[in-house]
Amino acid sequence: MSLRLATFNIENLMARFDFTGFRNQLKQDRVLQLFNVPTEAVYQQLEQARVVAATDDTRQMTALAVADADADIICLQEVDNLAALHAFEYGYLFRMMGNGYRQKYLVEGNDSRGIDVAVMMREQTRDGQNIELKEITSHAMVTYGDFGLFTDELAALGYHPHDKIFKRDCLELDLRIGGVPFTLYVVHLKSMGGPREGVDGRHVTMPLRRAETLAVRRIIEDRFGRGKTATKNFAICGDMNDYQERVDVIGSRRSGYRFEYHKEQTSALDVFSEDGFAENVLRRRDEMERWTLYHARGPQEQWLCQLDYIWLSPAMAARNAKAVPEIIRAGQPYRTVFPPGQEVERYPRTGWDRPKASDHCPVVITLDLI
Repeated sequence: MSLRLATFNIENLMARFDFTGFRNQLKQDRVLQLFNVPTEAVYQQLEQARVVAATDDTRQMTALAVADADADIICLQEVDNLAALHAFEYGYLFRMMGNGYRQKYLVEGNDSRGIDVAVMMREQTRDGQNIELKEITSHAMVTYGDFGLFTDELAALGYHPHDKIFKRDCLELDLRIGGVPFTLYVVHLKSMGGPREGVDGRHVTMPLRRAETLAVRRIIEDRFGRGKTATKNFAICGDMNDYQERVDVIGSRRSGYRFEYHKEQTSALDVFSEDGFAENVLRRRDEMERWTLYHARGPQEQWLCQLDYIWLSPAMAARNAKAVPEIIRAGQPYRTVFPPGQEVERYPRTGWDRPKASDHCPVVITLDLI
């Protein structure tokens, strides 16, 4: 009995317009920054036209990436609401896959932009096993104080014990796949942000992500019992906004590129990996091939890293010891620098930076549950 499981940051699947860029230039699209927009009313008209004009190509590519993953269950990040997800599935995915994902789940979380984690599931796996949801639980309301996770580092960042731990949510789904129990945890951890006072954004915000990973682990241990999780069927999926390794991209289009593997000394994700609590299955691929996102702020700061994860419980990892995940990269824009031998054919109409399927790559793996 097999299950094809995927995760994908779908990048701003929105059902509304964001007009905050008129007053906050940091949130203004770079196209509109080229023009002198005299009033907020004119800005809103231009922003609506820009978004509508760009969205169709983008979502066709997003749908192609989802179709290529061909998962029975796909965990999504950056979804506005269920209405947006239904519209995307009906208007785009249906044309490629037919009635694929009739089960869709989303609970409003804590993100200030309103982007949430969501799950789409088929009614049956490709093997014909029923996929049943027994219970869904949001942990968005859990606070640092509730789990005893408040630290001096968090206080220094301006947080308080009564603040919520998850910047979006940890969505817990209790499933039965052909009658076999399987628990899924879907997360989208705190973003890294920009540098502050000479410290890079990743290290500044790491205490927040570490609290989130500790909370996820606490939720799982409370569910199954501390010391008993290794024998259970569970997976943690999502955009972790952190990495334990990266591939530095050195050079430019004119001079050419070279690639250097670099292991990080510390990561919020060490909470999952350091004692074998869960396995990052992408580590089964070569160290130069594990990346799911290309980060660049000019030629002096560019690297490939893994932000998108499927973590398996020890029992599931052992049962699927030979399973190697796939990374769908055909939706990446042309500005993404691929190491030698990894180049792929992009989807039609892909641009230099946009349109694209997403800035992230879907990750998918086929698993045996028993």
